[in-house]
Amino acid sequence: MVLNMKYNDRLRELREDNDLTQTQIANKFNVKQITISQYERGTRQVSLDILVKYAEYFNVSTDYILGLTNNPTPNYNIKNQVNIKGGKNKIEMR
Repeated sequence: MVLNMKYNDRLRELREDNDLTQTQIANKFNVKQITISQYERGTRQVSLDILVKYAEYFNVSTDYILGLTNNPTPNYNIKNQVNIKGGKNKIEMR
């Protein structure tokens, strides 16, 4: 699987696929339109807060936005992914 899409392309794609303007997204996320434009052009790094807002608003995973997967469906079933073994910081990834 080749993952070449940059997160700024995914942000623009999500917005355009939902027929939204940069101004509409900016208003929903309480930022300026120029900020959304900078995210989409890749001239400004998206904050973690805004990344999560995009994921929640468009119902996609942050991994999808970041280009780590081509599967947009978020996987919220963390129990299938992490096995916590007694004590602090002892997490085993499956």
